[in-house]
Amino acid sequence: MKTMNIPIILTWMRVAMIPLVIALYYLPTEWMGIHLRDTIGALAFIVAALTDWFDGWLARRWNQTSSFGAFLDPVADKLMVCAALLILLDLSRLDSFIALIIIGRELTISALREWMATVGARDSVAVHWLGKLKTTAQMVAIPCLMFAQTWQGIPFYQVGQVLIYVAAILTVWSMFYYMRKAWPILRKQA
Repeated sequence: MKTMNIPIILTWMRVAMIPLVIALYYLPTEWMGIHLRDTIGALAFIVAALTDWFDGWLARRWNQTSSFGAFLDPVADKLMVCAALLILLDLSRLDSFIALIIIGRELTISALREWMATVGARDSVAVHWLGKLKTTAQMVAIPCLMFAQTWQGIPFYQVGQVLIYVAAILTVWSMFYYMRKAWPILRKQA
């Protein structure tokens, strides 16, 4: 398959990790204990988040970018984040309002980008530093909330709580930024 390369394989590995992490949280806690489960879950999320950064870096460095990779990478990210948020909701470690904000924004901006691509204006809603900052806050907050323990004097649950609220604020801010960028084209098309 021509579109199969190491960056895309890493992205597929990230997708494959999602059901494994979900299954981990549905195992009886007697099998490994809550602390071990949470540690493994947080580490798996961190590995997945690092492959997100690494596959993009490799694709650009090795000039292996493709339209399929550009499609699959954000889908993998959104699936990973949404699955983790649902796990955190189930564990009562996340407020449902925060999950709704983050998931709602992801759906809205994905749909906006898809629509903008169909009218030939995808570049007007290209990834911005604000979206990257939002993603970074999420990718740090989520494993902190999954781990939910104090280690080496660091209260990871509390750190995760602060960062997920920061991520939610950045989520709304970035959504308004992208909507404002797209608004002239949306008005013209309507």
